[in-house]
Amino acid sequence: MNHNDHTTGKVTFGFWVYLMSDCVLFAALFATYAVLHTATFGGLAAGDIVDLPYVLWETLLLLASSFTVGLALLLSYKGKKGATLIALAATLVLGLGFLALEVNEFVHLIEEGAGPDRSAFLSSFFTLLGVHGAHVAGGVLWMLVLMAHVAARGLSAGTTRKLACLALFWHFLDIIWIFIFTFVYLFATI
Repeated sequence: MNHNDHTTGKVTFGFWVYLMSDCVLFAALFATYAVLHTATFGGLAAGDIVDLPYVLWETLLLLASSFTVGLALLLSYKGKKGATLIALAATLVLGLGFLALEVNEFVHLIEEGAGPDRSAFLSSFFTLLGVHGAHVAGGVLWMLVLMAHVAARGLSAGTTRKLACLALFWHFLDIIWIFIFTFVYLFATI
């Protein structure tokens, strides 16, 4: 095993450790939401604030971005710099669209008097979705830096490894969103 293989193994292992720690974080947030989702303090409940068609748009944007980031990774393996950048740009636009919809949802709820300070339920709702949104924002920043790196230096084994970690992170966020969509939004409409 040469030095680069050893380094790649450490990076990959370290990144998986990070993702598992994020799993623990989100598990704690989901558990908190599960305990507090009925603690409305006489205010709005989950069923009162859910706009399923709106949230479906958020979901579609994030799922489409999962496809485009996977495409970017496949294109990077083939050494197609321009196509990789286009796929990353599409992922970036979809991620920003998701964030814009989520921020709009938060602003609308706060304007309606359903902010995180209203009840334990709303506090747990805003925290769970806000932490996920912060992760998406971090992924968007990471993507911008990686795009600049690819544009300036091209594709290399190291760049492709970084893109693989980004894609894995992005897919992880999509999986978390599917859980949010199911347990927060769908269950509220049942």
